[in-house]
Amino acid sequence: MSEIDPKLTFSSTSVMSGAISKHAEGKREEVKLSARASQVASQFAANAISPFIITGTIRLIEFIMVFAVGMGVYFAYVYPMDGFKIIYPLTSFIGSIMTLIFFEAVDAYQIRSLRKSITQIGRVFVAWTMVFAFFALLAFFARISTDFSRIWFGSWYAGGLVFFIVFRSIVAAFVRKWSKDGRLERRAVIVGGGKNAEDLILSLERQGDNDIRICGIFDDRKDDRSPSMVAGYPKLGTIAELVEFGRRARINMLIVSLPISAESRVLAMLKKVWVLPVDIRLSAHTNKLRFRPRSYSYEGSVPFLDVFDKPIADWDSVMKRAFDIVFASIALVLLLPLMLATAIAIRLESKGPIIFRQKRFGFNNEVIEVLKFRSMFHDMSDQDAKVVVTKNDPRVTRVGRFIRRTSIDELPQLINVLRGELSLVGPRPHAVNAHTKNQLWDEVVDGYFGRHKVKPGVTGWAQIKGWRGEVDNEEKIRRRVEHDLYYIENWSLLLDLYIVMITPFKLINSENAY
Repeated sequence: MSEIDPKLTFSSTSVMSGAISKHAEGKREEVKLSARASQVASQFAANAISPFIITGTIRLIEFIMVFAVGMGVYFAYVYPMDGFKIIYPLTSFIGSIMTLIFFEAVDAYQIRSLRKSITQIGRVFVAWTMVFAFFALLAFFARISTDFSRIWFGSWYAGGLVFFIVFRSIVAAFVRKWSKDGRLERRAVIVGGGKNAEDLILSLERQGDNDIRICGIFDDRKDDRSPSMVAGYPKLGTIAELVEFGRRARINMLIVSLPISAESRVLAMLKKVWVLPVDIRLSAHTNKLRFRPRSYSYEGSVPFLDVFDKPIADWDSVMKRAFDIVFASIALVLLLPLMLATAIAIRLESKGPIIFRQKRFGFNNEVIEVLKFRSMFHDMSDQDAKVVVTKNDPRVTRVGRFIRRTSIDELPQLINVLRGELSLVGPRPHAVNAHTKNQLWDEVVDGYFGRHKVKPGVTGWAQIKGWRGEVDNEEKIRRRVEHDLYYIENWSLLLDLYIVMITPFKLINSENAY
C-alpha cells in the first residue's frame, strides 16, 4: 500500500460544515431548523431502498432459480435413467445467463416494469420463450436435439414460467408498497433558488418515469431572486441549515442549481455541503458552456456534472457489511477467551462495571454509544472525554494500562460492528467532546465532519500508519483526518482486508498508546 502524500489536502475542506456554529467559549450550538423544514425532514427519516440493490438481488435470485429448476428436473427425471451427463448442467448454466441477457433486453429489470404485475409478467414470458426458442434453433442446426430429453426441456420451461409468475407477482407487490411509502426514490434537495431552480424542477418533472423526489430548496439569498416558493416547492432554509437537514432526513442527492459561471458562489456552497454522505450534482441544463457528452450524467435528457459521489454506496455497502459481519463474528469466537479473561481481571482489580460506554460521533455525524472494556477506576471515569488520558495517568488502573496499550479495551466494539453502528475498518469514532488545548477537534480541522461520511471503524488507515493514541497537539488530529479522508476516497475491500490483517502487527508499537 502506498503512503499518503504528506502534502495531501482535500480541496473542499477549507470551510467547515455549517451544521454546527461555535461560540467564543468553544461550545457547540446546533442549528435550528424551521418548523416546516423539521416536518419535511421527519417525513424522510426512513432510509430509502436503493434500486440498484433491488434489481441486483432479483437478478441473482432468478439466475439461481433458473439453474435450480433445470437441475431439479434433470435429477428427478433424466439422471435416474441415463446417469450423469455434463451437457445438462452446462445447458442449465448457459440458460441462466441467457435469461438475464434476454430479460435485460426487454427492460424486465427496470423499476417502472417491476411495479406492474401484468406488464412485467408479459415481458418475462416473451423473454423466457425467446431463451428456449434460441436453444431449440441452436440444437436443430447443430444436430444435437436428440441428445436432450424433450420432457426435461419442456418441464424446465414450464417450471421456470411458474416460478417467474409467482416471484414477479410478489416483487410487484413489494415494489408498489415501497413506492407508496416513498422508499423507492432518490430524494433530492435543490441548492440555490430563483429562476435557475424553477427551470431545473420543470425540466425534471417533464422526464418520464422520473424517480427523483424533490424535498425542498435551500438558499442563503433572501431577496426577490430567491422567493419562498419555487415551482410549487418551498424554500426550507439556508445552506447552514441544509447540512443539519441532510443529517435528519435520509436524502440521496444535492443538486446545485447555480450556473457554472457563478464560480465563487458554487465553491462556497460545495465547501459547506460536501461533508454530507450524498451524491452532489451540478445542474448543467441552462449552461451555454458545453463539455463532451461523457462529461455529463443524465436524468432523462437533463444533464448534470458529477461533483461528489456518495462513498461506499449500493453494492459496495452490501459487500462491506457482509465483510464486517463475517470477520467480526469470527473475531468474537476466536477472541472470546481473551475477552473473558480481561473481564475477570478488571473485576478483580477494581469495583464498577466491566464495560465502559461512551457517546461518540458515528455515521452522518449521528451520536452512537461505543463499548469498551473499562480501563479507569470507576469513580474517575470520564464519560465526556473532558480530560485527555496521558502517560502514567492516575485514573488508569494497572489492568487498564495493559489493555489500552494493546488495544484489548477496544474488543467489545466488535458487538458495535454486529449491531451495525461501527464497521471493522473506517475512521476511528471520536468522543463528542474530544478536544486539544481547549479546542474541539472540529474547530481545529476544517471539514472535520467529512470523516463521518462513512461508518467509523474499530481500526483504520490512520491507526496502522502510526496515528493512534494520545492527541496532544493540533498536528496529530490534522494528520488523522487527512488519513481518514484518504481512506474514504480510496476505499476497496482489498484495502479493508489489508488494514485488518496488518492491524495486529501495528499494535506491537504502543509508543503513543497509554
